[in-house]
Amino acid sequence: MEPRMPKYLPAQNAIMKFFTALGVKIGPVNVITVAGRKSGQPRSTPVTPWVVDGKRYVIAAIGTSDWARNVRAAGDGTLTSGRTSTRVRLSEVTDPGLKKRVMTAFGTENKPGGWYLTQTRVAPNRTPEGFAAAAVHAAVFEVTPV
Repeated sequence: MEPRMPKYLPAQNAIMKFFTALGVKIGPVNVITVAGRKSGQPRSTPVTPWVVDGKRYVIAAIGTSDWARNVRAAGDGTLTSGRTSTRVRLSEVTDPGLKKRVMTAFGTENKPGGWYLTQTRVAPNRTPEGFAAAAVHAAVFEVTPV
């Protein structure tokens, strides 16, 4: 099956960005803002940072999505949770083994995250093996404060 963004995602993202702009923290969800790769204008999208082996990561389930391409071009941005914003560097993970570990941890430890990975069709099922298999479609970025 080919990965795809769920139809509900634009509305859900708009709601998350709205509440974040009001300073309301919604669970583990943050908003990442980076410069657009073409326009240079700020572009924001909700993400759920996940810690694996003491390092923080964000995942683009579909690695070719606009926000992932913007992150690759910008290299840094702002991560906002509630009323707290932090400037961060975003480094793409290229090690396949590390990508699989991050995807497996994200999917197994985070029920909504695992559900999302199957909704986007990047994970064939909600098992550790299914989440590891999703690494071929996803972009994983290590997040470090600057």
